[in-house]
Amino acid sequence: MEGEVSELSVRVPWGEIRGKVWGPDHGRPVLCLHGWADNCGTFKTLIPLLPKECRYVAVDLAGHGLSSHRPPGVFYSFPAYVADVRRIVEGLQWTKFSVIGHSMGANIAALFSALYPDMVEAVILLDAFGFLPTDPKEIPKVMRQGMEEMLQYEKKTEEKKRVYTFEKAAERLLAANPTLSEESVHILLERGLVQVDGGFVFSRDLRLNFKNIVRISLEQSLEMQSRIKAPVLVVLADKGFGAKLPESYRQILTSTLLQGYRDRNHTVVTVPGDHHRSI
Repeated sequence: MEGEVSELSVRVPWGEIRGKVWGPDHGRPVLCLHGWADNCGTFKTLIPLLPKECRYVAVDLAGHGLSSHRPPGVFYSFPAYVADVRRIVEGLQWTKFSVIGHSMGANIAALFSALYPDMVEAVILLDAFGFLPTDPKEIPKVMRQGMEEMLQYEKKTEEKKRVYTFEKAAERLLAANPTLSEESVHILLERGLVQVDGGFVFSRDLRLNFKNIVRISLEQSLEMQSRIKAPVLVVLADKGFGAKLPESYRQILTSTLLQGYRDRNHTVVTVPGDHHRSI
């Protein structure tokens, strides 16, 4: 399937969403959504292992990879990404599709599936719970922090991105994500870097580092979860995202969100591996 890969561009009001496409033109449609600060290269080694009769579209989410950054003054949030997915599938002329999401991409996939349940055939969440509830008492603090980060950023003059050699960029990415393999680092940097005079800069929007100002409570998360009609497969890594959460928070997610999937006859499995690699 590797030889059948093509580049994708979908127009959006502020520019374009870029990505890659695998599989036959009229194959069963599957949308693939990567995690925070990654890009569609996340799926480069996975998709060739999946059923060949499907049409896989993996996108660079807004502000990531080769996709356009959001306009000045606009926040990055899960609802905004859900609206982007709606734009993408409309551009692809898909009315029903399956979705695979990793990490942040899985949370976007779950939220989309709750808001547009009749459009989704199946959902696969890779090392994510689908929703990340916030304690209602913490929401005001987090919202304010995200807003202040944006406002302070806007007061600065145009901030020049740091220029790296390819080797130094690879070192930085690996330092931030020590569980990545050397192969994965190089794959992500294919779309994660832009060449400039003197070297390379990271292509992602610096505003991605700000706190997400749109938060939902556990009660809201469970309500959203209940609205998903498609079958859900949750694949967790035993040394993955959940293992890094505080014990009390992990217990809440396990006893409520994960149990909620099981109670609705969805599937939750745990496999050996970490957040970026599992088997």
